[in-house]
Amino acid sequence: MASQPLEKTTPTVQSKGARTRERLLDIAYDAIIRKGFSATSIEELVAEAGITKSGFFYHFRDKNDLARQILERFHAENEVFQQTLIARARELSSDPLHAYLVFIKLYAEAMSDMVTNHPGCLVATITFQDQAFDREVTRMNTEGVLAWRKTFLAWLEEIAETYPPRLPTDLVGLADGVFGTTSQALIVSKALGDPNVVARDLLLYRDQIRLTFGG
Repeated sequence: MASQPLEKTTPTVQSKGARTRERLLDIAYDAIIRKGFSATSIEELVAEAGITKSGFFYHFRDKNDLARQILERFHAENEVFQQTLIARARELSSDPLHAYLVFIKLYAEAMSDMVTNHPGCLVATITFQDQAFDREVTRMNTEGVLAWRKTFLAWLEEIAETYPPRLPTDLVGLADGVFGTTSQALIVSKALGDPNVVARDLLLYRDQIRLTFGG
């Protein structure tokens, strides 16, 4: 969904090794997003991190292991981000449709705050450069997108029970809309240098939900 790096939830006190690992993940994340996985070398990562090559292999078996750990951390952070906003929306309204509309508004506001310094979409990078990654990375990427779909599909099915759609509606397509709208808007935002595109498009998706269910 929200393909963005979030505030780290790591403990206040970390070992030197843990700090080095996190720094390597941060450096690699940014490099992979900005110029691609194949164009990112281990040599440049260790040079920027200020460690030796053996230090890299202490933390990661190879580049694909690095990619797996980046993606694993991304999904974990995104899950916390997503569930925090969902919980907040559910607290503000017991009505499933109204809560969903509140969630999209909260999500749009959060993305608006983040998009200026956002390097790009990790999921899109892995998807369109799939031949550069091993099967485990692509599998994890697919499962992450399916998990987002499952979360929002269950919510939309709950909404549809109370507010039957006015016209035949593809709920799976609507469930994919949160991630799909965000990814598409990030591309347009980056191309045009306009940070307002993401929030604007998410609010248009919100209007689509409101009109579809007519609550």
